[in-house]
Amino acid sequence: MDGGPTQTEKGKTIDEVWSGDWVADRLGVALEDGGAPGAPRLDSLLGLALRRNPKRAHLLVSQVLGKHVPQSPAVVHAAGRGLGQRVRALLGEEAAASAVVLGYAETATGLGHCVADGLGTAPYLHSTRRPVPGVATAGGFEEAHSHATSHLLLPEDPRLLAGDGPLVLVDDEFSTGNTVLNTIRDLHARHPRGHYVVVALVDMRSPADRDRLTAFADGLGARVDLIALASGTVSLPEGVLAKGRALVEEYEAAPPQPAPSGPLGGVRRGEEAGGAARSGRGTASPADRPDPVTRIPLDWPAGVPDGGRHGFTPAHREALEAALPSLAGQLADALGGAPGRVLVLGNEELMYAPLRLALALEESGAATEVRFSTTTRSPVLALDDPGYAIRSRLVFPAHDAPADGPGDRYAYNVAGAGFDTVVAVVDSAGDTPELRTGLLAELAPHTGRVLLAVVPAYVPAYAAGGAAAGAPSAAPSSLSHRQEPTMTEPALAEPLRGPAFSSYAPEDVGWLLQDLSGVELEAPTEEREEAIQAGGAHYAESLPVEYQPSEGYQELYRSALAASAARMARAVGTVTETVLAERSPSPVLVSLARAGTPVGVLMRRWARARHGLDLPHYAVSIVRGRGIDANALRWLAAHHDPADVVFVDGWTGKGAITRELREALSAFEGFDPEIVVLADPGSCVRTYGTREDFLIPSACLNSTVSGLVSRTVLRSDLVGPDDFHGAKFYRELAGADVSTGFVDAVAAHFDAVADAVDEEVKELLAADRTPTWVGWAAVERISEEYGIHDVNLVKPGVGETTRVLLRRVPWKILAQRGAGADLDHVRLLAEQRGVPVEEVDGLPYTCVGLIHPRYTRGATGADGKAVAAK
Repeated sequence: MDGGPTQTEKGKTIDEVWSGDWVADRLGVALEDGGAPGAPRLDSLLGLALRRNPKRAHLLVSQVLGKHVPQSPAVVHAAGRGLGQRVRALLGEEAAASAVVLGYAETATGLGHCVADGLGTAPYLHSTRRPVPGVATAGGFEEAHSHATSHLLLPEDPRLLAGDGPLVLVDDEFSTGNTVLNTIRDLHARHPRGHYVVVALVDMRSPADRDRLTAFADGLGARVDLIALASGTVSLPEGVLAKGRALVEEYEAAPPQPAPSGPLGGVRRGEEAGGAARSGRGTASPADRPDPVTRIPLDWPAGVPDGGRHGFTPAHREALEAALPSLAGQLADALGGAPGRVLVLGNEELMYAPLRLALALEESGAATEVRFSTTTRSPVLALDDPGYAIRSRLVFPAHDAPADGPGDRYAYNVAGAGFDTVVAVVDSAGDTPELRTGLLAELAPHTGRVLLAVVPAYVPAYAAGGAAAGAPSAAPSSLSHRQEPTMTEPALAEPLRGPAFSSYAPEDVGWLLQDLSGVELEAPTEEREEAIQAGGAHYAESLPVEYQPSEGYQELYRSALAASAARMARAVGTVTETVLAERSPSPVLVSLARAGTPVGVLMRRWARARHGLDLPHYAVSIVRGRGIDANALRWLAAHHDPADVVFVDGWTGKGAITRELREALSAFEGFDPEIVVLADPGSCVRTYGTREDFLIPSACLNSTVSGLVSRTVLRSDLVGPDDFHGAKFYRELAGADVSTGFVDAVAAHFDAVADAVDEEVKELLAADRTPTWVGWAAVERISEEYGIHDVNLVKPGVGETTRVLLRRVPWKILAQRGAGADLDHVRLLAEQRGVPVEEVDGLPYTCVGLIHPRYTRGATGADGKAVAAK
């Protein structure tokens, strides 16, 4: 306000109130400053708010990030650029010249870009949650505490992340360090390097988290440095998550508040922000406004990306810097004389381009005051109190056709902030009718006028039909990168078939793989486990030594097959009939090698026996953390209608591959990402044969029940950009092969179970089969209860537990109390490996296998029986 300082009920002026007081007073959350010499105080950088998030109740709201709090663009840019200059000083000029900067979506995309500016010569890439058809994924990782976890890396040039120079990872805050560990683990497995630098505005890790990162770096054999503007910790009292949820529910259920009585970042006397706009959706529409939204034509420099989604090089930086004065002039011309207070509002991951436009406008002096912020996916409680960081919020639907479907988006601290003009900056992919009826309509009641500036969404030319990279879309309201490619693609090999590759009949399955039988890929289980957990290798880069079962174990397999063949036949019939009824009358079966392949063979045999259908069946590779074989999908799309493709697997555990497939297919047109499985004990899919966790006998063995084919292999020195993933054919194990015998034994029961299948399918087609993901929840709980803190080391279900005992270093087995013969083979394997079997109550699976956490041979002995000391 312009009439002097406003008093709060505590007697402080607004300038004296910390924007974390409200949360601190009610939840007991406190920021404990690290007190580093010369570092700014934490409470000068951060406020506190509450959000709807099942993993974390509080939100640290940065005052200098330009996300939730409108800030001077000069302050935002200087914070990141200064950090980049510190990184350059740490590395030295020679190492800095070979560095690459990686920022995290969505919050740190702009910050990371500013850090790259400070380094000066570093190319920049940020992770993204927007898959781009035609652009191959170069990596991916999870952000455990986020409301939207999956990150993709989509560099235009795959070599961007393949060098051995320092990798600089940038996020707005570090709370546990888990995201950084996940990233480094994924990238180091692909392209090892000796130096990583972690950069953040604030470092809020606990001492235990700091020790964990140090131990991780030691195990990796790489140097990891950390640079932050300030450091400290967040003190969280017991029960804070439940208390936070209760507060959010209480205040979101409350009626709209009266108009704000004090300034929200400089509101002028008499200006108001309506309650609906602050706590929910506004009600105004563009038709209520006398002035329409004005579009600002921008001469964006040709070939310059709008950000770092596909990479931003020093040459791009030079071209943008040269163009910015002209772009600022175009903005100033559109604003006209005396534009007053201006907010330049970016859009989710699109932070850097609007930030630089705002900074250029600020430096031009064309406006009285310029502020910068962006919209976000993150749902945060808004509360009009000087001691709370999020004073107002606007809610509107997504307008860029996101891969994860429609959903709400938010703009914070805009309503009631007294901006005379808001310049909304979006990329051409987000310039849709939904933008006008959503975000722009919500902005209109809270500012004098709304301007729209659209920058072209950069898509690599090879993924955009050969169009010039960075050229504006001919139809800005659509995703231009969905055009068909016009460039000539290299020819792909034909599928491998038996008997030359695999012991299955040639008509049973075509393997979209390359034969690596002549390559030595096997390594002892203990060596593989140590390398995988240390982050120095990925499980798909080597193969375990094939376990050759004892006569006693083989007898268990034969007994299990005799006992469960009819049960399995019924599940095969049920899943196949469901597919034929709901998905396609002539599906193309594509099994996920290799556990899905025996199931695909059986589904094909059922369709032939019961309906006379001769269904195509192929096997493809999918690798956790790396995605599905893109070349295999290209082959399938060239030979079949993608809409007919049905992906098949053996069973679900916690659903990791289910998620992996859905994420991987989002970058490809036409394929249905819903996987079908024989058994779905984790309740992760809609189409299944059963949701019981029973023994599928093929899980008892390795290649000898899967056509003598190994697990799939993905290694950069063996698999080129135009190759299928690889696998080995173990011809030498032919004497122990039971693959055809297994399929024949199950198929022999098809006639006997046909009537039961018909009845079961009728019930299923009428039932609610919505996945509940109960398995994933159980895995997260077990991971925490047993101190593992890594869901990838928890393998639920009979099939996954068997894999743990055959291929990994098991720690212990959790068995459902009273589980019977389904676990006979598990108990025998556990006895042979010296692994305890612990009977527990309340387990949604028959059993769960726990991989040895923190495994090293030196700490535990070669058998891996003892738990490493914490």
